[in-house]
Amino acid sequence: MTDPTFGALLDQIRHTHAGDPWYGAPRTRFLDGLDAERAAHRPSGSPHSIWELVLHMTSWTNEVRRRLGGAAPAMPAEGDWPAIADRSEAAWSRAKDALAAAHAALVRDAERLTPQDLARHVGEQRDAALGAGLNAARTLVGLAQHDAYHIGQVALVRRMLDAEDGTAR
Repeated sequence: MTDPTFGALLDQIRHTHAGDPWYGAPRTRFLDGLDAERAAHRPSGSPHSIWELVLHMTSWTNEVRRRLGGAAPAMPAEGDWPAIADRSEAAWSRAKDALAAAHAALVRDAERLTPQDLARHVGEQRDAALGAGLNAARTLVGLAQHDAYHIGQVALVRRMLDAEDGTAR
């Protein structure tokens, strides 16, 4: 894809995960050095734990990837807010790896899209809650917005965790 606007969008998606996003730190920075116990802990006042947010972002990244591949819009196969089934360090490592893999696969697939692919509608009817009824380009913009929103939540929960255990940074 040689369109500069689309290239800029892909750069933003990349930077949101592990680069230099405009708004501050990428997702990986907030996940680095976080053990399974802290990742699974939901501080008082927080609707989600960091681990729950990671699973949610992974499921929606996978769903957007399915949609870009031609699948009809649906709730993510993994669920909207998948439950933490195993709270071990190995499971936390797998959850972070799954997010990184989903992100990498999405970027790789998006890089192959043609202008015609980007203009193709994903779903017939507009359904804001499901993110359906948009073209593929707007679906990718939506995922970037979704991730930035939830990365902000991850940052806030991380600060809450740090305050709880006295390691405020």
